[in-house]
Amino acid sequence: MRVAITVKSIGKRKNALTRLPVELPHLPQTLREFITALVEWNVRGLQERQQQLSIVPYLSEREVEERAEHGKVGFGAIYHEGIPDMSGAIATAILAFEDGLYRVFIGDSEVESLDEPLTLQEDDEIALIRFTMLAGSFW
Repeated sequence: MRVAITVKSIGKRKNALTRLPVELPHLPQTLREFITALVEWNVRGLQERQQQLSIVPYLSEREVEERAEHGKVGFGAIYHEGIPDMSGAIATAILAFEDGLYRVFIGDSEVESLDEPLTLQEDDEIALIRFTMLAGSFW
């Protein structure tokens, strides 16, 4: 099943929302299953990138220009060299939702419960809104 994911962090300077096509192996029936499938997709992507690192990284002039347009020129280095813990990542994502660190919208409707039945269809638009915690205190 293919869906389009849009992630936005409140308080970030970037205005552009990036739509990311995600191919899920099966149709999730609940938000918990959807979050689990999304985390698994991300962890698999990280594992693939870890295996494809070149020994001597370099960027062409065109790649430098493209990355400069997006605001960051880098080699795409992955600094976490350990093997990702799939079950730990899933538990963290579920806990973050329960703690209100992000919200999930399918189309124009917010999904508020992890075990609420979902009615996902091919090419649905799903938005994840991540909230930024503010530092400081009230005196």
